[in-house]
Amino acid sequence: MKRKIIQVKGIGITTLDINGEDFISLTDIARHKNPDEPKDVVKNWLRSKTTIEFLGLWEQLNNPDFKGVEIDPFLYAAGSNAFTLSPSKWIEATNAIGLISKQGNTGGTFAHKDIAFEFASWINTAFKLYLIKEFQRLKEEENRHHKLEWNLQRTLAKINYRIHTDAIKENIIPKLVSKQESRFTYASEADVLNMALFGKTALQWRNENPKAEGNLRDDAAIEQLVILSNLESINSVLIHQSKSQSERLVQLNAIAISQMKSLLNHHQLKKLQ
Repeated sequence: MKRKIIQVKGIGITTLDINGEDFISLTDIARHKNPDEPKDVVKNWLRSKTTIEFLGLWEQLNNPDFKGVEIDPFLYAAGSNAFTLSPSKWIEATNAIGLISKQGNTGGTFAHKDIAFEFASWINTAFKLYLIKEFQRLKEEENRHHKLEWNLQRTLAKINYRIHTDAIKENIIPKLVSKQESRFTYASEADVLNMALFGKTALQWRNENPKAEGNLRDDAAIEQLVILSNLESINSVLIHQSKSQSERLVQLNAIAISQMKSLLNHHQLKKLQ
């Protein structure tokens, strides 16, 4: 619940944001008519048959749990000298949501803005116009602040995305195979490709990730899978050329590095960033 105060003709009027709905203090508005006993002004307004009909219609339009039949006794008694109606009595009897009665130093009667403007009109038409003007100014200020926050969050999101993608680039580009690694004999051609692209065998990855589900290639990025498919075709050609495993590994590794750099710098990827 957000609480703010607007100044209307020298009177501080409290507004509340409750679950995205705007409520305005009727008690504060009533001070324009009676600074000493504003709550009596609110009660007098509630005594009117017109007011009860308005409140009942508002609740019917906005409150599915409104007890509409409970307003009949109020309508029947409205206007008589003996009739009184407090905000809390109205809320309790009808399960109303348009009025809120709060206790304490910062309490009083609050109403949904639709109802608050109606009450202000009953107090003084000119005062209602000033109230609407100041309330609109408040909402415009909040919208500007919200837009500023949204732009800031969007900028931070872009920065974080850039940091994230840069980290991916640093870690996804294959490392250069060392001389020792190129001379090592790998049991399967799959691990030759794994070394060229990922810099490790399937068993090495498994030992590093004992709790992971799937395998090394299941954990690969889409860019790595695209290049892996290319390397499989190229490796087949190199095998037919009778290239040794160590020679093929060096060539495949160089191709993997070149293709990954090209893929990460592709203009379509830059558009996404």
